[in-house]
Amino acid sequence: MSIPRRPLAVAATWAVTRFLLLLCAFRVLVLPGPDVTSDVHAIYQGWSQVLATGTYPLDDVTWQYPPAAALAILSPAALPFLDYATAFFVLVFLADALVFCLLMYAADRPGTSLSGAWVWTLGVALLGPTAYARYDLMVTAVAVAALLAGAGRPRVLGALAAFGALLKGWPALLLVRAPRRAWTAAAVTGAALLVACVAAAPGAFAFLTFQRERGTEVESLGALVFHVARLFGWRGRVQLNYGSVEFLGPYVPLVSALSMALTVLAFGWLLLWRVKARGPVRPSTPADAAFTAVLLFTTTSRVISPQYMLWLVGLAAVCLVYRRGPMALPAQLVLAATGVTFLEFPIWFSHVVAGDWLGLLLLAVRNGLLVWASLLACRTLWRTTVPARVRRPLLPQPTRAGEPSTTR
Repeated sequence: MSIPRRPLAVAATWAVTRFLLLLCAFRVLVLPGPDVTSDVHAIYQGWSQVLATGTYPLDDVTWQYPPAAALAILSPAALPFLDYATAFFVLVFLADALVFCLLMYAADRPGTSLSGAWVWTLGVALLGPTAYARYDLMVTAVAVAALLAGAGRPRVLGALAAFGALLKGWPALLLVRAPRRAWTAAAVTGAALLVACVAAAPGAFAFLTFQRERGTEVESLGALVFHVARLFGWRGRVQLNYGSVEFLGPYVPLVSALSMALTVLAFGWLLLWRVKARGPVRPSTPADAAFTAVLLFTTTSRVISPQYMLWLVGLAAVCLVYRRGPMALPAQLVLAATGVTFLEFPIWFSHVVAGDWLGLLLLAVRNGLLVWASLLACRTLWRTTVPARVRRPLLPQPTRAGEPSTTR
């Protein structure tokens, strides 16, 4: 039985790009810039040693993740015949392969296409080896599985969303357009997992304190203010702080507060949309809503780490599984932003830290693409889910000559 060209093409592209990513992860191919795999060799492995003693890393301010993240950090122990870093890269590769297979399988359903598999294949490749050097790809795999399963099994969606939220928080946004059964399953699953994590080791909530103390990271939207301000004599500094390179100095707390205010406004818009969205639910609507929500919260965050792009790529891929999905242009903008992200980290990260013209240009383009994608996704989601009579007030209808007007 012959394989159609398009499935063969996307499968071949996935295989070639993943082979190159593995070569980069194992340092066979060395790219310019900082070693993106150092987090696995040093930080993740150090955390795993602490977690293996039966406690969370209570004295490490870089531990800023929900309690179930311990499962991802400890997962290389499932391959005891490999060293920690090698086992981690293998497991991330398997998670990548799982997402690809799920998207290919979904493309066999009526009304679907291979566009989702293409978005995932290209998006992960565009991010470069950072995709394999963080556990975010594992979390994204859970989120993709949740959305694809949620089309017919809302309880599975809820359970996986809760699990993902306890891995890294953001998958809770998958429930923004989920039915009540999904919310119930999420509450039950989340409560059970949280109790298990608290009972397993002390310090399950230490991450809340460390996360609260973070400032404005140099790659975030708010950081553009200080990149420009440095050109005019702003007396701040760039420093490794709470696990990321951040701005410290005058007005940084103010910009961080404004970033959080933008996030609150985004949350308010989502609540308004959820109340107004009373039209028929399209097959792609839950994925479209989740993609828009995560896009908003990523763009307005005080921290936009390169690996965050994986979240958006995964959700965009699910949106484009549906043949008539409306999020094609925002997804393309996310792919473009992912490619620019690879250039700003790791290739030219020194320019970003220095804040020279090249670093400023890269951040302006990447963050500008994210803002554009966010606004376009909001507009698209509103227009495709909110009935026209709710979107705008009824206008007075023109009357024929001799007929009384209905306008008072």
